Amino acid sequence: MSKRCVKALVSGKVQGVWFRRATQEQALQHGVTGHARNLPDGRVEVLLCGDGEAVNQVAAWLWKGPPNARVTHVEFEPLEPRDPDNFVTL
Repeated sequence: MSKRCVKALVSGKVQGVWFRRATQEQALQHGVTGHARNLPDGRVEVLLCGDGEAVNQVAAWLWKGPPNARVTHVEFEPLEPRDPDNFVTL
């Protein structure tokens, strides 16, 4: 099992539509840790760490988001693997 961490910046209608909470639910279902937080510019920053395949599955879901979201772009940045204790919304 290879560990992987990525930071994603999600653009579109992603604040005020339960995006962070839905991302947390997806991450917990896949055993992925990290965080989701709103940014002042309207994007959501997501940190995903865990098994590479699980991180890939949650990362792919970010393009869809919850039903009321309208994702227009997701930018990914690979990070050095780390081990956050859980997944939190900030």
